[in-house]
Amino acid sequence: MGMLFVVPTPVGNMEDMTMRAVRVLKEADLILAEDTRTSSVLLKHFDIKNHLLSHHKFNEHGTSAAVVDRLRAGQTVALISDAGTPGISDPGFFLVREAIRAGQEVQCLPGATAFVPALVSSGLPCDRFCFEGFLPQKKGRQTRLESLKDESRTMVFYESPYRVIKTLQQFAEVFGEDRQVSCCREISKIHEESVRGTLAEVIAHFKETEPRGEFVIVLAGSEPKKEKKQHNKETV
Repeated sequence: MGMLFVVPTPVGNMEDMTMRAVRVLKEADLILAEDTRTSSVLLKHFDIKNHLLSHHKFNEHGTSAAVVDRLRAGQTVALISDAGTPGISDPGFFLVREAIRAGQEVQCLPGATAFVPALVSSGLPCDRFCFEGFLPQKKGRQTRLESLKDESRTMVFYESPYRVIKTLQQFAEVFGEDRQVSCCREISKIHEESVRGTLAEVIAHFKETEPRGEFVIVLAGSEPKKEKKQHNKETV
């Protein structure tokens, strides 16, 4: 029986690559990459010269069957994305599901993913949270936001620098401009930064300072509604 390894890769700093991840990639018969050009830089850095094949959201339905055949033949296949853990707002789920359905072994290595450091460093509760990833760009976006209006857990979103101000403004409209938020950008890179405060304060900051880099937005959940005390009037 073959083995499918889901291998996290650094979201910024190359030093975040684990020794186990390097070993697995060197030993794999085949490495599946979201973008072979991006992954080639990483593999060259760690002197990994294994066969590389393109596997992304536009072709995964067509390539997964052949990959499963390789697993059935006893090969070891490693799946990587451009950055972070495959399957987390990246291709990966479909192949993992197909491999499991075919009775093949799947292991996901622990490793880098952008939302965990952003969440922990936000200063907001992280014992319970919900990960929303990228919101729909158009259809269903407002409906999704309205469905989260009473969410009490800390919420985590991914966003591009080109839409971050618009997204924060939409958050202010739905959740209120006094809601606490932390915007973390360029995680584990040289210009990593977290901007914390109310939505109004953070919006003002990014209107003055152009947003750059990929963002993780960590938004506070709603506070429990206080129950009104009932006063019983005595009858005379």
